[in-house]
Amino acid sequence: EWRWKTDEPGMIVKEAVNTHVSMIKETKGIPGIQMDRWAEAHTVRHCALSLVGEPIMYPRINELLQELHDRKISTFLVTNGQHPQAIRDLIPITQLYVSVDASTPESLEAVDRPLFRDAWDRLKTSLACLKHKGQRTVARLTVVKGWNSDEIGGYARLVALGHCSLVEVKGVTFCGKSDASNLNMSNTPWHHEVVEFTKVLKQELDAIREEGGEDPLPEYDLACEHKHSCSVLLARVDQFAVPDPDDPTKRKWRTWIDYDKFQELAARHAADPTFKFGVEDYIADTPSWAVFGAEEEGFDPTDNRHRKKKRHPKYTRFDEEGIPTHDTFDEPLKEEEIVELREQMKQKKREVGDASTVTEFKSGEKRIEDASLMFRGLVVIR
Repeated sequence: EWRWKTDEPGMIVKEAVNTHVSMIKETKGIPGIQMDRWAEAHTVRHCALSLVGEPIMYPRINELLQELHDRKISTFLVTNGQHPQAIRDLIPITQLYVSVDASTPESLEAVDRPLFRDAWDRLKTSLACLKHKGQRTVARLTVVKGWNSDEIGGYARLVALGHCSLVEVKGVTFCGKSDASNLNMSNTPWHHEVVEFTKVLKQELDAIREEGGEDPLPEYDLACEHKHSCSVLLARVDQFAVPDPDDPTKRKWRTWIDYDKFQELAARHAADPTFKFGVEDYIADTPSWAVFGAEEEGFDPTDNRHRKKKRHPKYTRFDEEGIPTHDTFDEPLKEEEIVELREQMKQKKREVGDASTVTEFKSGEKRIEDASLMFRGLVVIR
């Protein structure tokens, strides 16, 4: 039950837009600002309702969402899955996320520290609600090494409850030490570790799908990756894949969003609630650079990458063991250099072991040591 003062939805949206525009104006003159994008940013096109608490608890959330749609602003809402009835009652939005931070009741308690005693049941019920939403739904998994990166089969069973449109697997971002968190930098996975986690998750989903049943799980496949966000996307094949016109034996992904089409459909639904629309009605082609396995690894080639203080990775490519194979200029290393690096890793493994080791401290902090990662964080100044 909501017992606090409630601000008007229109006022919240108006002030949010005005504050955004004011902050954008303050950036004029900062070195590196691209003025075409600076000008474009004055028109708000997207809103992410996330990171500042649980947005779905706001008792007038549907009115707020409609205010955004009336301004032609897309809506991305992230919920922690503790309010299933609010999910059922939600109007169609651009994309609805449920955070899946753990695969067991015990790890959910440790990672999220939920307020409700029945948090696990609430999460499962919330995920089951996604099956009937109609628009794009996402199970968002944030991987925290040493905390929730085990028992991938449990994650697959949770995803299966909602037949989610998409499964976004992302590595946790370490934001520094604080009293509110026991995390450290070793809990942040590398992109290749998130890729491997996602591949195993796909295998687990495939196994559930093969079990069949009255309502079989749809097929998922690796659709996109975004290395600089340390994230990988699994997408439903039936909703987002079509035969490639150039090669019908291959898939062409359509995971992007046609925002103008969504606004048109959302407006029709607002005028006539009996009008229904689905995921496939506002999809668009995925750019080639964003497709999983692309050479760009999710980097938009129209943007220039800037490195702080001219810091560059010492090594750019690695073999399956984590041994560097290419130098900072992406040139192949000499065989004798690779042999020397391999000996260094063998020595490290003798010290810490072949697999990842987790050391838990009295404070609750967990520190991870993995010899296969010893060369990945090295940089050179050039």
